[in-house]
Amino acid sequence: MLRFGIISTARIGRELVVPAIQDAENCVVTAIASRDLANARAMADRFSVPHAFGSYEEMLASDKIDAVYIPLPTSQHVEWTIKAAEAGKHVLCEKPIALNAGEIDLLIAVRERTKVLISEAYMVTYSPVWRKVRSLLAEGAIGTLRHVQGAFTYYNRDPGNMRNIPALGGGGLPDIGVYPTITTRFATGMEPLRIQARTDRDPEFGTDIYSSVKADFGSFELSFYISTQLAGRQIMVFHGDKGFIEVKSPFNADRYGAEEVELTNQNHSESQHFRFQDCRQYKLEAESFARAAAGEKEEVVTLESSKLNQKVIDAIYKASEIDGWQTV
Repeated sequence: MLRFGIISTARIGRELVVPAIQDAENCVVTAIASRDLANARAMADRFSVPHAFGSYEEMLASDKIDAVYIPLPTSQHVEWTIKAAEAGKHVLCEKPIALNAGEIDLLIAVRERTKVLISEAYMVTYSPVWRKVRSLLAEGAIGTLRHVQGAFTYYNRDPGNMRNIPALGGGGLPDIGVYPTITTRFATGMEPLRIQARTDRDPEFGTDIYSSVKADFGSFELSFYISTQLAGRQIMVFHGDKGFIEVKSPFNADRYGAEEVELTNQNHSESQHFRFQDCRQYKLEAESFARAAAGEKEEVVTLESSKLNQKVIDAIYKASEIDGWQTV
């Protein structure tokens, strides 16, 4: 059993990841760390976790854990990933693992030096929903892919929320722009060559709140929009000459609708629905990470893939400042 320590009592950990790890077959949470020991103890008690620490450093120095999960504000991801790796702990870090592609080079160097596993927590890549999309595309179910279309939006103007605080790495692109990008790359196995984009910022917060993006993958295009100040919506559609694939609730599985992939043929005479009951993508992520940490051959998100994804986000920001294409 891979023994996880959780760095911070952040909501995503409390509500999604810790319960998933506790329910996994090959890993368990054995420690919670917070800068407030009482908060760590309260969360540890909630999940029957045996150890609580009043500092992150104390937990990293402990022999009670083998790995850490990091759901800290984005601006702290690189710092604590490095500290955890240098303490000899495997690292599963929430996305985005860094705020620019150059920072990921630092993490690759640390990984090579410490020989621990470092992986960005893109739970979607472990979901049977996205594995099905990938297999359908590989089988030629929609013929030649020409266009991918996506949207990911929610509404949040809370000034105290980290997503609206630039100093903490807030903004729509780091938070949700990464998802149409990672899922398209995952499903197709291809990388974008250049980007066109428009990005708007909130005049009060200074964070990016809306982006409309066109990415040229050579043989097909990806177009998507994301926003932190629009009514909630999620959709991904892969369109080919023989049909199209529509992914329902593509990112927050089961929270925006059914976990379902719909395949429709060229003239709409036939439609297939692939339904996934409670795919539990966070549990699958934890189990895959634990197998990889144990040295088993397992597909996980590598830092090299993370760097390629972050290069797209970096290019979107740059493309938003020019009238034309930005090379990725």
